[in-house]
Amino acid sequence: MDHTAHDTSTSQGVGKHAGHSTAMFFRKFWVSLLLTIPVVLYADVTQRIFSAIGGSLPAGGQGASGGKWSPPDFPGSAYMPLVFGSIVFFYGGFVFLAGAWREIRGRLPGMMTLISIAISAAYFWSLYAVFTRLLRQPADSGGQAGAEALFWELTTLITIMLLGHWLEMRAVSGAQGALKELSKLLPDTAEVIRSGKTETVSLSELRENDTVLVRPGAKIPADGAIADGESDVNESMVTGESKPVSKKKNDQVIAGTINGDGALKIRVTNIGEKTFLAGVMRLVAEAQSSKSRLQMLSDRAALYLTIIAITGGIVTLIAWLAAGAEVGFAVARLVAVLVIACPHALGLAVPLVASISTTKAAQNGFLVRQRLALEAARTIDAVLFDKTGTLTKGEFGVQAVWSTDSHSEDEVLELAASLDALSEHPIAKAVVLKAKEQGLTLKRAEKFEALKGRGVKALIEDEEAMAGGPALLESIGISIPGELSGQIQDASIKGQTIIFAVKNRTLLGAIALADIIREESREAVRALKDAGVKSAMITGDSEDVAKWVSLELDIDEYFARVLPHQKSEKVKELQARGLKIAMVGDGINDAPALTQADLGIAIGAGTNVAIESAGIILVRNDPRDIEKIVKLSRMTYAKMIQNLFWATGYNVVALPLAAGVLAFKGILLEPALAAVLMSASTIIVAINAVLLRRQKI
Repeated sequence: MDHTAHDTSTSQGVGKHAGHSTAMFFRKFWVSLLLTIPVVLYADVTQRIFSAIGGSLPAGGQGASGGKWSPPDFPGSAYMPLVFGSIVFFYGGFVFLAGAWREIRGRLPGMMTLISIAISAAYFWSLYAVFTRLLRQPADSGGQAGAEALFWELTTLITIMLLGHWLEMRAVSGAQGALKELSKLLPDTAEVIRSGKTETVSLSELRENDTVLVRPGAKIPADGAIADGESDVNESMVTGESKPVSKKKNDQVIAGTINGDGALKIRVTNIGEKTFLAGVMRLVAEAQSSKSRLQMLSDRAALYLTIIAITGGIVTLIAWLAAGAEVGFAVARLVAVLVIACPHALGLAVPLVASISTTKAAQNGFLVRQRLALEAARTIDAVLFDKTGTLTKGEFGVQAVWSTDSHSEDEVLELAASLDALSEHPIAKAVVLKAKEQGLTLKRAEKFEALKGRGVKALIEDEEAMAGGPALLESIGISIPGELSGQIQDASIKGQTIIFAVKNRTLLGAIALADIIREESREAVRALKDAGVKSAMITGDSEDVAKWVSLELDIDEYFARVLPHQKSEKVKELQARGLKIAMVGDGINDAPALTQADLGIAIGAGTNVAIESAGIILVRNDPRDIEKIVKLSRMTYAKMIQNLFWATGYNVVALPLAAGVLAFKGILLEPALAAVLMSASTIIVAINAVLLRRQKI
């Protein structure tokens, strides 16, 4: 899989592989490995090992003596390390040399620079060693032309580094796999109805206002509105909603979602880059190109580590030369220090986790516009909810129906609904809906008359019927009986709206209505409390309504009668207490408050991904997703800290060993082993980051 797409989204750490691919590293690794084997076999260190173990191995080729194994000797064999080492350096090592040139040109020396200095030092010293020995003795006088050279260290170092990068890139390439899958959600073709005929066209031929036919089980090809038909649509792949969503005429549908059992005719509203799916991809890419504070810190640390490595390497080289060590030994220590201090894992630790977390967020129905916003979520002390449309549905619902002694609740509801059947008022709609849910039959109202400021009046089955508020009862001289007064008073304290039903100037009963509290809101507030986050509510409603809702949901604090332009002041008020605040609103009326808050969350954005005031956008209108944001933020931060530990922790022990601090005790960290440790650290960091994908939010 090409790695290029990943580079732009993961910044410095992962962008080291600009233009590279896993296949390229894999190919270079195998070629380098095959060439490294003979280089190692003909190295002095290998022959010394076999000489030491003596007769434990069978006698070998032409160079064998006394039963001690040595590799076959042939004309020019002494130069095999030079030839094969040069091929490995230029073929396998070129990727690091080219990367170093890009880093130096960009004035950001890092991992590639260190590796390049290390392999270049080893290679050019080895060339010097070979040619100086050539001048001292004939090539055929013992066959030890490369005795002081570091070719085996060079080739093993490059081979191990290539293996490490290949394994790392395999892990990295999966980091955005789920996001790339989004682009595969769209079908290749669409069935368009033109001039009464259905024809199959490619998606590129679709135009806005086209009507497409989507058969049962097929993918929806473009954003649009249902012109005809009803069906359940599976939107889980773009909104995270697990249950199929019921769709009917005029409902919006999203490109890439899967139609259920019904056939749909859809009028196309958005195509190409205008679709919701394209917006999601764009937002995630923007989020991944932005940097978190922790990443900025790790980038600085990587730069400092590079400087420390180069300085430490030079000091190590000079110190060993001053101590009288052989040049080959001192260069080997320089190479080991440079390799062990490579900040590759450090550069990868944060951006790879951030890339996976923003993708994971998109899969769960919330879009991260700014990576700093997701990072801030873990530190939030309180969530300030806008009441209407967030904690409540923003629409009236019947809370209770009461009847007087001689009448039934169904009779009260039936009369009020029959009077309200023709009204478009939200309260009237709520009464009618409740009656239909109860299975009541509405009766025809005649001679309908609106009573200004009081209610409505009509004839139902030739009997006078009226419905309205307290002003209606006052106008016709009816008092509230004792059995209803207590219940009505309690409902009024809660801020509920009361409607009375009157027939032939006799009170049948009353209906209490209020903005419907979402069941999901109870779960959301409870989940936030469990996570140690307080809840607060802000509303333009009266004190009574605000108090009732906050008591129902067990909200810690509320602000009532707050005008839209005053919401940001309430956010500042909470922040003045030292609290980190997340503001949850619709992203339009609440824009100033969302911007003022430490974390702005736009809820119920649907297919609108262009909300500038929010750092995080929730596709669904479900407050339970707020706790998911906090949880993902904490999971992401934990992974970043773990990765920073793996990326830097081993340096504390390995750097002194690489420099040869314990050489007097015979403990040395050879360049090849340094490469193994550095690569292992990088691979651990990559695998640990990818494990985030398996964690549930």
